[in-house]
Amino acid sequence: MNLLQVIHLGVVDYGTALQLQETLVGLRKQGRIGDTLLLLEHSPVITLGRNAKERNIVATPEYLAQRGVEVFEINRGGDVTFHGPGQLVGYLICDLRGLSSEIGGPKIGAVEFVRRLEEVLIRTCADFGISCDRVPGMTGVWADAERKIAAIGVHISRGVTSHGFALNVATDLEYFKLIVPCGITDKPVTSMEQELAGKESKPLEMEAVSNSITRQFGNVFGSQILWLESLDALLAKSDNNEQHEPENQDDRLREPEDLKRMREEFEKTKRDDVSWA
Repeated sequence: MNLLQVIHLGVVDYGTALQLQETLVGLRKQGRIGDTLLLLEHSPVITLGRNAKERNIVATPEYLAQRGVEVFEINRGGDVTFHGPGQLVGYLICDLRGLSSEIGGPKIGAVEFVRRLEEVLIRTCADFGISCDRVPGMTGVWADAERKIAAIGVHISRGVTSHGFALNVATDLEYFKLIVPCGITDKPVTSMEQELAGKESKPLEMEAVSNSITRQFGNVFGSQILWLESLDALLAKSDNNEQHEPENQDDRLREPEDLKRMREEFEKTKRDDVSWA
């Protein structure tokens, strides 16, 4: 069974979270940390994925600045989306080569990885009495196949994932009027809070939603969950897993120059990078 480490970071500005992801992706590629899920909220920000069209930001830069909304161009798949308070964002840093469709089965690819993220969110919404599903030809999770409640955008480099999902829990949906969400003009955005309005239900708390998502990650990905109290606890694990240089430098395995050159050229092309949304 895979082990998934989970950290709840609270509210984090987008620039800090982006830098943190880059650091953790590097550590995961080196094998210094295990698969990790970051759960957090962002201060208001608009992000443009690799397929984004600037015209899908309908507000002017001056108005965005007035509202305190930042804008970032990033390497995830997808178009334009909004993150802000009341929205639960999950960044999954994991090595797909350690995940399989079944015990002993083939490793999962980008498409199945995204479908699993959708399944986690569908089951989470069901935990709160909200019926959601997929819409053919579109990525994300939808209430009644009409209202988008969660967006997904990922990036995969050398088998290691980054970015992830954004679930509207109690998000101020007025912010989505600043953009054309994911470039989709004919389907509105919704939230768990809006879907539960007028229904008898328990008060919607972010902690309860976080716990549900974490549990469903364990179910869908077949992972054992390990909650970490802080980022420091994760980074301490990376220090313990750090591979030290041999005392005798001559004991290193030397990479043939022609193979080294080919590897470097391959890295430059970034042919193993995949974005999906």
